[in-house]
Amino acid sequence: MDKVTSIFGENVFNETTMKARLPKETYKQLMKTIEGGEKLDPSVATVVANAMKDWAIEKGATHFTHWFQPLTGVTAEKHDSFIQPTKDGGIIMEFSGKELVQGEPDASSFPSGGIRATFEARGYTAWDPTSYAFIKDGTLCIPTAFCSYTGEALDKKTPLLRSMEAISKQAVRVLHLFGNEDVTSVKTTVGPEQEYFLVDKSVYDKRPDLIYTGRTLFGAKAPKGQELEDHYFGMIKPRVQAFMKDLNEELWKLGILAKTEHNEVAPAQHELAPIFSTTNLACDHNQITMEMMRKVASRHGMVCLLHEKPFAGVNGSGKHNNWSISTNTGKNLLDPGATPFQNAQFLLFLSAVIKAVDDYQDLLRISVASAGNDHRLGANEAPPAIISIFLGDELTAILDALEAGVAYGGKGKEKMQIGVTVLPDFNKDTTDRNRTSPFAFTGNKFEFRSLGSNDSIACCNIMLNTAVAEVLSQFADQLEGAKDLTAAVHDLVLKTIKEHKRIIFNGNGYSDEWVKEAEKRGLMNLKTTPEALAHLCDKKNADVLKKHGVFNDIELKSRYEIYNENYSKIINIEALTMIDMTKKLYLPVAASYGKTLADSAAVKSGLGVDVSYESDLVKNIGKLTASIYGKVQSLEKAVVEVKSIDEADKLAVYFKDNVISIMGELRANVDELEGLIPATEWPVPSYGDLLFSVR
Repeated sequence: MDKVTSIFGENVFNETTMKARLPKETYKQLMKTIEGGEKLDPSVATVVANAMKDWAIEKGATHFTHWFQPLTGVTAEKHDSFIQPTKDGGIIMEFSGKELVQGEPDASSFPSGGIRATFEARGYTAWDPTSYAFIKDGTLCIPTAFCSYTGEALDKKTPLLRSMEAISKQAVRVLHLFGNEDVTSVKTTVGPEQEYFLVDKSVYDKRPDLIYTGRTLFGAKAPKGQELEDHYFGMIKPRVQAFMKDLNEELWKLGILAKTEHNEVAPAQHELAPIFSTTNLACDHNQITMEMMRKVASRHGMVCLLHEKPFAGVNGSGKHNNWSISTNTGKNLLDPGATPFQNAQFLLFLSAVIKAVDDYQDLLRISVASAGNDHRLGANEAPPAIISIFLGDELTAILDALEAGVAYGGKGKEKMQIGVTVLPDFNKDTTDRNRTSPFAFTGNKFEFRSLGSNDSIACCNIMLNTAVAEVLSQFADQLEGAKDLTAAVHDLVLKTIKEHKRIIFNGNGYSDEWVKEAEKRGLMNLKTTPEALAHLCDKKNADVLKKHGVFNDIELKSRYEIYNENYSKIINIEALTMIDMTKKLYLPVAASYGKTLADSAAVKSGLGVDVSYESDLVKNIGKLTASIYGKVQSLEKAVVEVKSIDEADKLAVYFKDNVISIMGELRANVDELEGLIPATEWPVPSYGDLLFSVR
């Protein structure tokens, strides 16, 4: 057996391990919960817990933890050992069914958006049996949901699972109309591509902005960036290749289907892509992947940067959410088949997605909104903030033909003619790719390209699943009483295309013309996070999220508060870091070097030497220093003023409208100053040092 096969999933309490270690009846009962959604019997949990404990101890684990995803954007864990005291003063290793099923972390220190007062501390974690337990760093990690003492979801897993149940329920209704009675459930599947930067740790350690905020708040452009496009898909450097090899092995041990690796566009930027898995599992795996990237990079003397925009002037990092829908019988509902024009079921589900994206474009934009991602969206390196769908030539032509009431005369796939006889023939795809589109159809799935690299994929899939579930619900309501299903489906698809074709755009999403065209079409252009969040609790959005049981009123309002607060906290930390760096690093070096130049000029002038260079440089440094000092004072004043604003949404708007602009002006001044100070005097590593630090 080869190494990859032998290590894959070795640290996961997966189906194979469960089948080998659990009694036959217990295994069957557990699989009914995992695959069929049946409620878990407490007696099953007791047997599973004991088997899980024995397996974990054999693997060297001494502790267990309920591993969950609070609204901080990262994962959380509290470790407890398996030890229990005995009467004779010794210990035994125990793990009960109750400990497996339920935990009780302190909920008071996690974001709750006002759901609970700070002194009300109790919260619960509940085992999610649909996501396999795993061993990490000698600890048995049990994926769990996290809720407050009063039952509201305080995490990202719970609403994700709710949204998955919602789309499954409505999709099954539609599929049964087409005679697919054997379909009992539908799962959304995701393959999230993960972009990231690697920099040398010795250089990173000298940049306070990277340490405190994850991105460079200052930095003049290096002489070379990504202009030559030579890094993209280029030879992977040995040090990076060694990191990727170790990362793959760590992920494979955890059952994560790491598949593709390559250099991305910007210097020091790379990408990892996994094979598709169910959305809940994909979300858990992506959180583990980001954690492992950081850990493995540290072993190799590097730091993995997952911020959406670590460096100005080169591309930031995104996370492409490849989303599809599959039945429990193995059918991909977004697969057009050989003759998509005649595939009524496919066209109906395609129409449902088109309508969902159009009706809930604001929810999709909200799902990728963050302070970091605001630097990417619409910056000619990522999709614009305007949500639209790319379908490609063939599907667009099919929908146009349907709308026009004419037969589609597509050619199907054609052979590629390259003009070199020794090369093998291969088929040309019936549609191109569009990297400027936020939501692009790519063969048998949709690629939601707007996510930031640091995002949890839970948020966008919650909104996407819910929006599509709502449209499928509407479709099922209309079709269930139809006398002629074929005619009713045709009419419904046609009506949907006519009413929602404004959301389809196959052109250049980076162009100014598209911004104007989108406005004419009535599409939303929510450029910043506060602008997007303002629509979260709109009646239309609140109603659909409540209807499908994804959020209740309290949970929705809490997230509105949390997301606004998080935006403001991030900008505030960045502003304070800029103030600190400017006062302690940049202003002192400007004053010191300016004095050195002035002293040198005085000596040379006394000797009759031309000092025009020194004089001009001293003058320019002096002007910049004065401007920088003034900007720091303005930024300090702005940061003080925020203390008088109590409402989270108003605070976020204040930071957007007032603080960010001053930060930009201060940065511009400091970056200009960097060009006047010798590298030997500059107090932090330059962009060139950072971007080309891994050799």
